[in-house]
Amino acid sequence: MTKYVLRRLLHGLISVVIVVLIVMLLVYSMMDRENVLASDATYTKRQNNQREDYKYSRWELFGYVDYVTFQDWLNMLVREGEIDADVKKEALKFGKYLEKDENNDFLDPADPEVAREYVLKFKEYYEAKGYTVVRRPAVMLTKTKVDAGGKQALFAYRDIPLAKRALTYFTRLIQVDNVHYVDAETDIGPRKLTFTLFDPAAGGKFSPAVMGNGTQHKYLLYFDSQFPYIHQNLFSLRLGTSFVQANNTEVTTMMGKRQGAKVYHTVTYPTGVAENSADDLHTAVYVEGSRDQLELNQRRYTDDYTSTTPYYKNRSAIAYSFLIGVISTVAAYLIGIPLGVLLSRKKDKFADKLGTAYVVFILAVPSLAYIFMFKVIGRAMGLPGEMRTDAETAWMYVLPIVSLALPSIAGLMKWVRRYMIDQMNADYVKFARSGGLSDREIFSKHILKNAIIPIVHGIPAGVLGSLVGAIVTERVYTVPGVGGLLTDAIEKYDNAVIVGVTLFYATLSVVSLILGDVLMALVDPRISFTTEKAR
Repeated sequence: MTKYVLRRLLHGLISVVIVVLIVMLLVYSMMDRENVLASDATYTKRQNNQREDYKYSRWELFGYVDYVTFQDWLNMLVREGEIDADVKKEALKFGKYLEKDENNDFLDPADPEVAREYVLKFKEYYEAKGYTVVRRPAVMLTKTKVDAGGKQALFAYRDIPLAKRALTYFTRLIQVDNVHYVDAETDIGPRKLTFTLFDPAAGGKFSPAVMGNGTQHKYLLYFDSQFPYIHQNLFSLRLGTSFVQANNTEVTTMMGKRQGAKVYHTVTYPTGVAENSADDLHTAVYVEGSRDQLELNQRRYTDDYTSTTPYYKNRSAIAYSFLIGVISTVAAYLIGIPLGVLLSRKKDKFADKLGTAYVVFILAVPSLAYIFMFKVIGRAMGLPGEMRTDAETAWMYVLPIVSLALPSIAGLMKWVRRYMIDQMNADYVKFARSGGLSDREIFSKHILKNAIIPIVHGIPAGVLGSLVGAIVTERVYTVPGVGGLLTDAIEKYDNAVIVGVTLFYATLSVVSLILGDVLMALVDPRISFTTEKAR
């Protein structure tokens, strides 16, 4: 069994990598990159060469290109000590590029000597690396005045190959925090990890925690009253960063961050100051120089671990989706399996015909139609038709859970009935009857046990599938879950989110299949995944 699981896991990981590569190919090679900026208000407001600079800088942010401006290159030379600030200043004084040099179509006769020298060096340096170097002339409003955003542009760009993009993505997938995160030249005192039994962020109460100095996060391990109660910041999963739906926010943060109004309580800061605040000190991360920049930070903190995330009232997006999904899955199995057994035992009778009619209705009618129908019926019964997170009640969950459970119930009823009827005609059933067993005993001890084996395979998929949410149901009932995360990302060309969510979904699918196989083997000892031949 162990060898089988490891082999399936390895094959599954390979499949996940292939899926991610295909998605990257589709996103970055077959989707028009111009569409990324279609709804970008900042891009629309920019003009002339300034718009081009913004476009390429955003493309670099989204992972399409490596983009370097002439000034960026000069700044690099200054940092490396090859030129000084005066040379950089002179190199930037090139002409308007209103006419090209007769000996070099990349120069302007008005370029000063130093500018000519470094423009050509820039061109030679980046063309040798496979970049395309572009020099755009200044856009003039008059003969002497440059138009808004029309300053001359000189830059180099190169499309990022798929192999490099994929390698970068997978090597940065898991980030390990360490005491060398803060720049080595920064004086922050001893770089170390500290274990304490009395957490300062918990008011000095007994609460084990591991704290760091020199790390990105102040707290690497801690306990609190929020699910799942044990938290760690030592390992971070970096699925991708959203630059459209959420400005510079990790996909994992989008899914896992709590929502709603801030929750204020008495917070005792590291300096001993107690204030009514929503700050969660366990989320503190290092921001260089932040303590000296604000008087408020000086009053509260003893170091530069000043950036915190507030406490919020409501669950995270993935928690909403998971809660609704798990309850609906449990309800589906508790209801669907007994009803499927009933239909098989009452084959061709009224109960079977009624149940079959329900199954046909659910499977034939588009999900959007019956979800809206249930919503209308539920409202007529006094149930909330939308989730209001500002005034949350248990009744808000009823209609989304019912809408998710009913199709699953229909599917389980159909397959349990089919498997049960198939088993009823098996030879072992005839022998059981001849042995004097009653129909009830035969159904409960033999037929159901065998018929349920293929059904249990889908249990892990139903539970883990709850983590990805339900697109239609969450939209109809305004559930603040993760169901629409992928579709929103596709609609808004949020490429990193598309790749990250695809990786998340694919991994869950692989794990679900493996767990389903293991569960089948546990339910039926006759199933063996060993490759050893019987002697």
